[in-house]
Amino acid sequence: MVAYRRFACSVAALAASLMTSTAFAQVPVKLGVLADMSGIFSDIGGMGAAEATKMAAEDYEKANPGKLKIEVVSADAQNKPDVSSAIARKWFDSDGVEVLIDLPTSAISLAIAPLVQEKNKVALFTASGSSDLTGKACTPNSVHWTYDTWALSHGTADAITKAGGKSWFFVTADFALGHALERDATAVVTQNGGKVLGGVRHPTDAKDFSSYLLQAQASKAQVIGLTNAGGDTINAIKQAAEFGIVESGQKLAGMLLFISDIHSLGLKTAQGLQLTTAFYWDLNDKTRSFGDRFATRNGGRYPSMNQAGAYSAVMAYLKAVEKAGSAKDGVAVVKAMRDAGTFDDPLFGRTSLREDGRVLHDMMLVQVKKPQESKRAFDYYKVLATIPGDRACRPLKDGNCPMIK
Repeated sequence: MVAYRRFACSVAALAASLMTSTAFAQVPVKLGVLADMSGIFSDIGGMGAAEATKMAAEDYEKANPGKLKIEVVSADAQNKPDVSSAIARKWFDSDGVEVLIDLPTSAISLAIAPLVQEKNKVALFTASGSSDLTGKACTPNSVHWTYDTWALSHGTADAITKAGGKSWFFVTADFALGHALERDATAVVTQNGGKVLGGVRHPTDAKDFSSYLLQAQASKAQVIGLTNAGGDTINAIKQAAEFGIVESGQKLAGMLLFISDIHSLGLKTAQGLQLTTAFYWDLNDKTRSFGDRFATRNGGRYPSMNQAGAYSAVMAYLKAVEKAGSAKDGVAVVKAMRDAGTFDDPLFGRTSLREDGRVLHDMMLVQVKKPQESKRAFDYYKVLATIPGDRACRPLKDGNCPMIK
């Protein structure tokens, strides 16, 4: 009789476990890609970020059949914090979305972060750059994956200043990312004995940079720092070439450049530019495999670091959901991501999540190849230096994240 009862209890426990597992697998984990689908940042995120998210979901399901049922939705953020907040709130309140991916501008991310915390969801900041997201605006629900303004500045500005570019003039996009880039780059320049001679700010999606570039020329600064992004950076570099700025002896420093920007500029215009990036598709066999798969699905265009960030962040998030046992508690999922410790990400190498929400991985200082050095489209970078993750990111004690005591 005792043996029978033990057997019956074991069967009941097994049945309950199977029912729980089956029920969990039938609950979809809904991922929301909130990206710039039609504006100046669409090439660096956009539908490519949605495609990278779908690739991560498919790869996870293939490797872990029956564990989670994943659904991906997407929307155009229109680069407006109010529009993005309204979409996110509807997704959270009515549509069952548990996590946001991409978030194309720092202004959007800074607006979304407190909402995500209020709703106890998760934000994977894979396309926004302000280092404030892991500083004064940090939350237990936020993960800053790809890059930030501190890392970019301590890569590009540090290398150029140490190489002799001691006087700077900034052409800055007048929004949160631009302000943060200029602030963090200025700190690096001055720490290295350089001097900022001035700066000018322009609206987002500016078409005519002539007046800004003339002011930069008149400053006689050795380096013109472009603290903007996307279409604005492309337009500024193209018009600088028309003005013969580099030929006249000044140097351009693109503080936030993507491989899609180099593709749009062409190597004849972009050659010699130095920039800091978190990802390059042609770095090793794993990145090349992902890059080729992505290009096949994305009209032949290879992934930007933001699109690679979307893939890797989503993959890490799904593994954490499995570990946490539910996607409903955002804080618990982020904790599970952090508890994973240091792991070998196929696209970013050794990777870990810090207490302030910053993801640590290597960054690379690269130089754009000359046209004759490139063997095919998107073969654009020469890696000059690899910056280890613990040096590429701002020290934890310097961020002023209120969660860190």
